[in-house]
Amino acid sequence: MAVQNGKDLLVKIDLTGDGQFQAIAGLRATRVSFNAESVDVTSLESQGGWRELLTGGGVKSASISGSGIFRDAASDARARQIFFDGEVPDFQVVIPDFGIVEGPFQVTAIEYAGSHDGEATYELSLASAGQLTFTAL
Repeated sequence: MAVQNGKDLLVKIDLTGDGQFQAIAGLRATRVSFNAESVDVTSLESQGGWRELLTGGGVKSASISGSGIFRDAASDARARQIFFDGEVPDFQVVIPDFGIVEGPFQVTAIEYAGSHDGEATYELSLASAGQLTFTAL
């Protein structure tokens, strides 16, 4: 895999619920994390005293975080609406030369900041809220 531009990692939101995704405007930095909890099934009979894990067990989760500047009223308003209404709409994460992850996410945090001589900024955190799909590019 060749070196990729960080700006090509996109977080998109379904603005209207019709499956048409739009990039969240103004993001400058994004981070995607996938996790899987393990289920320990070690017993006294475990070979050599080594820990054993249950294949396919545990809870899978994903989290997305990003920070940026205000650029687009529609995506800003939609992110706020999702948070305050407690919605879990579909999001897409485009990972360059890897694939697209899509599924429901909950906005778990929105932070706003600004200084007197700078731009207004925001930070956004999302947590997976259901089954995610992966499509290779």
